[in-house]
Amino acid sequence: MVTDFFSRHTNAYLGVVIYLVCPMGATAGVILILLGLLWERRRRKRRPELGQTRLPSLDLNRPSHRAFLLGAFLVAMTGVMLLSLTGYRAYHFTESVEFCGLVCHQVMKPEFTAYQHSPHARVACASCHVGPGASWFVRSKITGAYQVYAVSLKKYPRPIPTPIEDLRPAQETCEQCHWPEKFFGAKQKVFQHYLADETNSPWQIQMLIKVGGGDPERGTPAGIHWHMNINKEIYYAARDEGREEIPWIKVVDRGGHATEYVSTENPLTAGELASREVRRMDCMDCHNRPSHHFHPPDRAVERAFETERLDPTLPYLKREAIRILAEPYLSEDEAVSKIQKGLAAYYERSFPDLAREKALEIRRSAEELGKIYARNFFPEMKADWRAYPDHIGHLNSEGCFRCHDGLHRSGEGHTITKDCNACHTILAQGPPQEVAAASLVSQPFRHPVDLGMDVTEFKCSQCHQGTSGL
Repeated sequence: MVTDFFSRHTNAYLGVVIYLVCPMGATAGVILILLGLLWERRRRKRRPELGQTRLPSLDLNRPSHRAFLLGAFLVAMTGVMLLSLTGYRAYHFTESVEFCGLVCHQVMKPEFTAYQHSPHARVACASCHVGPGASWFVRSKITGAYQVYAVSLKKYPRPIPTPIEDLRPAQETCEQCHWPEKFFGAKQKVFQHYLADETNSPWQIQMLIKVGGGDPERGTPAGIHWHMNINKEIYYAARDEGREEIPWIKVVDRGGHATEYVSTENPLTAGELASREVRRMDCMDCHNRPSHHFHPPDRAVERAFETERLDPTLPYLKREAIRILAEPYLSEDEAVSKIQKGLAAYYERSFPDLAREKALEIRRSAEELGKIYARNFFPEMKADWRAYPDHIGHLNSEGCFRCHDGLHRSGEGHTITKDCNACHTILAQGPPQEVAAASLVSQPFRHPVDLGMDVTEFKCSQCHQGTSGL
């Protein structure tokens, strides 16, 4: 404990020994003493010839006996104090980020790595996964007992399945910081993309995102955060465990009137609906990867271009980077090695003069691709963007289109809208110079590559699955 108190850095495994193993050993020792007393008492009852147990004679008039009693009291109080302190420290240690992310190193490596690069990197794991209060703390420890068993005997699945079934409701965790009723208006944002052509051409989309929200006492809630049960409650039943296919939805207004929407393409039968969990929608149904986001290859490469960690002057870098990142690898070490060799080999084969001229830039780009892989791909746990799709948006997964596909219809003939302008309005799109000169007025979506058809008739994820260049 002294070592831990005065150490500048925490060590997850040292913490396990100090605050879990040692107190458990001390407690086991006390239990053994009590069991020994009970065993000896029964032994003497079965064998009368041994006589009764002789207890020590204590005379407080004798200085030596008083000193012995005082010493025994001090030793007992020291033990109680140490166990109390370790119990207190054990509580905080088991709620710490180090305990959650490092003790079960390989199992939690994907989630812990993604967490460290997330917007919530300074929010402790327990703040979202446990939250305040004793009841959920006890629940988490009971659940954790099975997880210890599964990790010890390597009975855990790969990848770890999501969504987490016993996750605390978002109203009791997320909304301790985020308050949908206080959201209002819209947010203007520029999405930076790059084409998979020779020059890695930049392509921007400037949008007005209708965040919405609002206090129902001061007006009608609207926008995206209309979904957040501000003046209506939304329930749904999913066909699959991952909640990727949602064929049944129910909306209940404040007056208690319920409207059911059923998918006309693949509806649930009455028996199937009865056997499915009916879940009340909350933050996590859209923000399902707030702290553990695994970027697909195309978006990860674009982010690296945007932050100038990849050199966009290298021809076809986006295309080749996506191709190399998406290759199957058996381990992270193998991936990093093959990525660096593969990128260099491509430029030596296709652009030999450029490979000599920009050898340093190629090497740095290859190193950055290795880092991208280490942050987003975990072959040992079979974890990547395919195992954990992100429901925000609808580019590389169904996302919003799980409900807003134009196929969910009520008995009254109403259909859940598929209109893009319900959630966002495109103000400008194209190369950066074209966007900068745009008049910022609402316009229909324009695909950066002319495909000879109306792409808005299809879901983005039908083509864009994380490995497609724009």
